Amino acid sequence: MPRVDLNADMGESFGPWNMGDDESLLKIITSANIACGFHAGDPDVMAKTMTLAADNDVGVGAHPGFPDLQGFGRRNMKVPHDSLRNLVRYQLSAAKGMASTVGTKVRHLKLHGALANMCSADVDMARACYQGALDVDPDIIIMVLAVTKQEDAVRELGCKWVGEIFADRAYNDDGTLVDRSLPGAVIHDPEIAGPRILNMVRQGAIITESDKHLETSIDTICLHGDGPTAVQIARSVRENLIAGGVEVTKFTR
Repeated sequence: MPRVDLNADMGESFGPWNMGDDESLLKIITSANIACGFHAGDPDVMAKTMTLAADNDVGVGAHPGFPDLQGFGRRNMKVPHDSLRNLVRYQLSAAKGMASTVGTKVRHLKLHGALANMCSADVDMARACYQGALDVDPDIIIMVLAVTKQEDAVRELGCKWVGEIFADRAYNDDGTLVDRSLPGAVIHDPEIAGPRILNMVRQGAIITESDKHLETSIDTICLHGDGPTAVQIARSVRENLIAGGVEVTKFTR
């Protein structure tokens, strides 16, 4: 039986301001990418989200991004590679420290937003970020956007990694995500998202907007937590996969 992990970005609330329905998503997903305070989240939110993830037997991951609270980490920034390495070291260290205090551990790391998108097109930038993570934890599992420069970087580094595709994003022919500013870049309809992802898993390929098939190993599927139909999309993806004979479970490496 094919197996796949479901991951979601969460822990992105800040003080009294709430982002997403993390509690509902944690009943659907198998891995959680938890914000580390730079693009979103705060210490209390991080602790609460990690505790909820552990209570639901969901794998905990660090989700570092650019220092851009106002832009939610979705604005490109030009940062020297040495600083990028420190930026990831800093955020992963905070996540690991918090996880240990609430009785869980950080299994994986996934870059957020603009940082991730830039690394998907720049292998040197990706390598700097991932080396920063490995400096802190040589056994960390790196979650990468499949068939992009992110994957090239982890292959070069020889570290543990898993390949990811997105349930709610459209793809360019080079495997990168269609820019959010373009029509159709983000999928909001659960009835489209679920069957679409099942088809990709069955095909073993990312299917782009032009219907190009990019063959890849699909280890995990991202379900964004900040959209208005996030929980419905997550539920649709999980239900379609299970009905299609795919086991939904935490990835192992």
